[in-house]
Amino acid sequence: MKKIFKGMVMAFLWAFIGISTANGQDKPLQFGLETLLSDAKGQAKAINWINVNTDKDTWKREKELLVCSGKPIGVMRSEKLYENFILEVEWKHLEAGGNSGVFVWSDAKPGENNRLPGGVEVQMLELDWVNINAKEGVQQPIAYVHGELFGVGGVETIPDTPRGTRSKSVENRCKGKGEWNRYQVVCVDGTIKLSVNGKFVNGISKSTVRKGYLCLESEGAPIHFRNLKVTVLD
Repeated sequence: MKKIFKGMVMAFLWAFIGISTANGQDKPLQFGLETLLSDAKGQAKAINWINVNTDKDTWKREKELLVCSGKPIGVMRSEKLYENFILEVEWKHLEAGGNSGVFVWSDAKPGENNRLPGGVEVQMLELDWVNINAKEGVQQPIAYVHGELFGVGGVETIPDTPRGTRSKSVENRCKGKGEWNRYQVVCVDGTIKLSVNGKFVNGISKSTVRKGYLCLESEGAPIHFRNLKVTVLD
């Protein structure tokens, strides 16, 4: 009986290792830095990211860049949960109409149909998305591609500038493919404020979730990230 039980345990462990390796989870990927606002010395430590439901080669480091292939659709999550913090990140699409984003206060649990988790999404779209995805010749609202904020997976928020349940930026500040964009995302007690390329232009409040993982999104098109920093607030 002991031999049988031991064999079952070993089989389970090897199966688990195989699944983890297939999903690229054999070793966390390090990208970006975390600091504490209360740390007077400003000592930073690397942020570990764990693949949730993408392929092993979906994400890779190239010197200071994090390169995402965009395929398959899915996310990788931070190792830690975050509550009150400031996220700074630069991103660049490589193709017209590229789609991506970052989730804050996320549960990191992919949906059955869309493969994306719950949380609050900070949209990252390439400017030509509205043209490529026109419906019956009608272009999507241009504000859609300049940093919309919205709850996903049952998360509810109150938008500062409503477009339905979403909040749209009051000024169009994102740059197109091949150009770097800079987001600052301030998340405090259920309120989020978004700065796009140096100016605060969007926000939501009274989020029904206020703590969770950060998730970087792979959604069909290649995208590069750099200079990611999380400042944890007191």
